[in-house]
Amino acid sequence: MQIIPAINAPDFETAEKQIKEAAEFSEWVHVDVTDGVFSPAIIWGSPEELKSLVASSQLQDAKFEVHLMVYSPERVIDAWLRTGLVKRIIIHLEAMTDSVYLLAKCKKYSVEAMLAISPGTEAERLLAHKDDFKSFQILAVAPGWAGQKFNPKIIDKIKFLRKNMPNAIIEVDGGINQETAKLVKDAGADFLVSASYIFGNKNPKKAYEELQNVRTPSR
Repeated sequence: MQIIPAINAPDFETAEKQIKEAAEFSEWVHVDVTDGVFSPAIIWGSPEELKSLVASSQLQDAKFEVHLMVYSPERVIDAWLRTGLVKRIIIHLEAMTDSVYLLAKCKKYSVEAMLAISPGTEAERLLAHKDDFKSFQILAVAPGWAGQKFNPKIIDKIKFLRKNMPNAIIEVDGGINQETAKLVKDAGADFLVSASYIFGNKNPKKAYEELQNVRTPSR
C-alpha cells in the first residue's frame, strides 16, 4: 500500500513548508483544494503558487495529485492541468456534471483521472463509471478539513469496490492513523492519503514510515 502525504494548509506559507517536507520522503504529494461551497472549508489551493514554488525549489521530481473538493470541477481543472505538474487529478462524483469533458481534458495532458465519493454516497454509484475511470477514491471524512475522525462505514465500501472492480486502484483519504491504516489495507485499499497524522507529528518522515509499514492480521 502506498502512502501519500496530503497538503491541507490554511495558507501558502504552511503549504510551502509541508510540500518541501513531503518531497524529502515521498515520491507523491497530495494537494487538497476546496471552494467554500462543496466543502465549507477554505484552505490554500493555488495552481499558480504551486508552479512558482516548484520552479524555485528542488521539487522537479515530485509527483502531484490534486483533490478537487469543489463544485463545477469543469471550471477549475484547466488551471491545474496547465501547470504541467499534476500527474493525477481527483474529481468528486457528487460535483461532476460532464465526465466526457473532464476525461478528455485529462487525456489531453496525460493526467490520470480518479473518481471520488464522499462518505454519504453509495459505492454502487461508482460502478456506472468503471469503464471510464480506472482509479477511485473513498473519502472517509466530510470533504474539507484535515484532522477529522475516520468513518468506519467506508470499510464496507472498499470491500465492495474490491469485489466488484478487482483491477481498480482504490485510494482512501481522511482520518488515517496506524489503526485505521490497518483496516483500510486489510479491506483492499492500494493508496492511503494522510495529512494530520503526518504533519501533526514532530517528525513527519517517521509518521509517514509508520503508516508505510503497517501490517494487518490477514495479510
